[in-house]
Amino acid sequence: MKNHTSNLILDPDHKKNKTTNHGHSKISLLMQVIGPGSIVMLADTDAGSIITAAQSGAVWGYQLLLLQLVLIPILYIVQELTIRLGLVTGKGYGELILQHFGKFWAWFSVGTLLICCIGALIAELSGIVGVGNLFGISPSISMILTITFLILLVFTKSYTSVEKIALACGAFELVYLVIAWQAHPSSGAMIQSISNIPLQNNNYLYFAAANIGAVIMPWMIFYQQSAIADKKLKIKHLKFSRIETAIGAVITQVVMSAIIIALAATIGKGHEFGLATTAASLKNIEQISAAITPFLGDNIGRVMFALGMLGASLIATIVVLLTAAWSVGELIGWRRSLQDKPREAPWFYGIYFVILLLGSVLVSSGIQLVNLNVAVEVMNALLLPIVLGFLFLLARKALPDHYRIKGWYALLVGTIIALTSSFSMFAGLKGIFGN
Repeated sequence: MKNHTSNLILDPDHKKNKTTNHGHSKISLLMQVIGPGSIVMLADTDAGSIITAAQSGAVWGYQLLLLQLVLIPILYIVQELTIRLGLVTGKGYGELILQHFGKFWAWFSVGTLLICCIGALIAELSGIVGVGNLFGISPSISMILTITFLILLVFTKSYTSVEKIALACGAFELVYLVIAWQAHPSSGAMIQSISNIPLQNNNYLYFAAANIGAVIMPWMIFYQQSAIADKKLKIKHLKFSRIETAIGAVITQVVMSAIIIALAATIGKGHEFGLATTAASLKNIEQISAAITPFLGDNIGRVMFALGMLGASLIATIVVLLTAAWSVGELIGWRRSLQDKPREAPWFYGIYFVILLLGSVLVSSGIQLVNLNVAVEVMNALLLPIVLGFLFLLARKALPDHYRIKGWYALLVGTIIALTSSFSMFAGLKGIFGN
C-alpha cells in the first residue's frame, strides 16, 4: 500500500489525468445536451419572425430594436423553466398539465397550441414558397419538394438524426448578420430612435405585441420540453442545457435585431438608395429581398437572403410539426417517439403528416404573406397569459422541492411573466381595436 501511494504521489501525470478525464466528462455531457435548446432558438427566428422583424424595421425604423434586447432575459427565463421541468420530470408540457390540472385544462392548452402550430406552419410554408418564387420555382413544386423532404426526415428513426438536419438548416439564418452589416446602419439614428419610443401609438403597440409573440411562442415551450424527454436527457444535463439555452436566446435576438437594422437602413431610408419600395408595399418575400440585399449585389444578395429564409422556415416547420404530434400524443397516451417506427406509432406519424398536408393546402390558397405573419405573431402574444401562466404554476407545483422555484426567484419570475403577459395583451388588443 505504501509503495502504491508513493507511486501516485511521484507520478507527475496523475493529477493531469484526473483533470483530463474530468474535462472529457464535461465535453461529453455538453455534446449530449446540444440540440433541443439550439433548435428551438433557431426555430424562434422563423419565417414569421423574420417577416415581422422586416416589417417592423420598414415601418418603425430602429424604434423596436430596444425591445429585442429586453426580450433576451425574458426568453431565457421562460425556456429555463421548460428545460427544468423536462429534465427533472422526464415528461412533456401537455402531460404535466394533464397530471396536475386535469383533462379540461390539458386539452384547452393543447387546443390553443394547435391553433398556434397551424398558423405558424402556414407562415413557414409560405416562406418556402416565397423563396421558390425568387428563383422562378412554382409554388406547387416548392410544396412537393418540401413535403417530400419533411416526410423522409421522420423516417430517419432517430431524434438525433432529425436534430442534426434541423441544426444544419437553421444555421443559414446567420447570413442576416452579414446583410445587416453591409447595410451600413447609422449608430446615431439608432440611439435617437431608441430614446424615442411612441408607446401612445396604437400601430406601434401592435408591432410591439407582434415582436413579443415572435420571440416567445407557445410551441417553443411544448417542443423543448418534449424534445428533452424524447432525447432522454437527465438532471445531470441541467447546467449545460441552461448554457445552451442562454446562448441560443442571445443568438436568436441578434438575428431579429439584424433584420430590423437591415430594413431600417434600407426601406426606412429608401430615398437615399433609390428604392421605390415603401413600408406599405411590403406584401411578399420578393419585395423584402429586393429591399435589403442591394448592397451585396442582386444575385449574391438574393441567394444569401433565400438561404436564411429557407433555413428558418425548414427548422421551424420541423419543430411545429413535431410539437403538434408530441402534444396530442402526450394527452392520449400514444407512442410518440421518433425512435418508434411508423407502424409502432401510427397516430404520432399520422398527425405529423395530416397537419403538414393541411398547411400545404392552405398555403396554396394564395394568402397575403406579410400581414398573415404579423397577425400570427400577435395571436401568439395574446395567448401568452395561458401558456406562461401554466408554465409558472408547473414550476411551482410539479417539481420536487430542490428544483422548485421559490422565494425571491419565484417572485421575480412571476413578476416578469405577469408584466410580459399583461403588456402583450394590452398592446395586442390596443393595436387591433384602437385604430
